[in-house]
This record gives sequence, structure tokens and C-alpha cells, in this order.
Amino acid sequence: MSSRLLPKSEWQSYFDHLSRHLSVQQVRIEVSGLSLGNQVAADRLTLLGITYEPKSGLLEVALEGLDHMIHGPDEIFVEESADSLQAMSVVDAEGQRQLIQLSEPLRLASRP
Repeated sequence: MSSRLLPKSEWQSYFDHLSRHLSVQQVRIEVSGLSLGNQVAADRLTLLGITYEPKSGLLEVALEGLDHMIHGPDEIFVEESADSLQAMSVVDAEGQRQLIQLSEPLRLASRP
């Protein structure tokens, strides 16, 4: 498993592809920052999809019963192997880090 910086030019297509091939997954979202400390924003909620809208600069993590919005993400790191995704780390415009951990690795289908 390795961590890599996802280029901003790939955000929209990466998350569109991921959402199309999403299997039932539960996630945990932890938010940390100087003004917040460490907080759990979601725990064991079903992931419905992730989208990035470049015009508004909004990354939306859609969960069952909750939409977790990340405004102005600056960096997105993905922890993945050759064929699966384990976690993502997003640094937003305010310097807060949001860790999105999947309960099990998500198998990534081949991208066209």
C-alpha cells in the first residue's frame, strides 16, 4: 500500500470513476486542525459516493444520513495498492486535515 498525491486535474474523473464502481462500504471520517483538535465527523456510515465539483471547489462525501462537505480542498492523498483504495486524506483551504478511512479496501475497476 502506498500513498500518493492525487493531481488536482484528476479529482473529478477519479471520484466519478470511484463512485460508479462503489461497493457497499462503511467509512470513518476524522477531522483535525489547530482550531478543532481531533474530531470524528462520521463513524461506520455507509458510503454512497464521492464527487468533486471544480467550479465551486467542493468535495462531497455522500454518506447514508449525512453529506460531508469539504470546501476548497488544497491537497488530496490516496492510500492505494495496484487495485484497491484504503483511505484518503484531504487538506482543505483552512489547513484542516480530513481522513476518510474505508472499513475494507475498495477494489478499483480499471480506468478507461
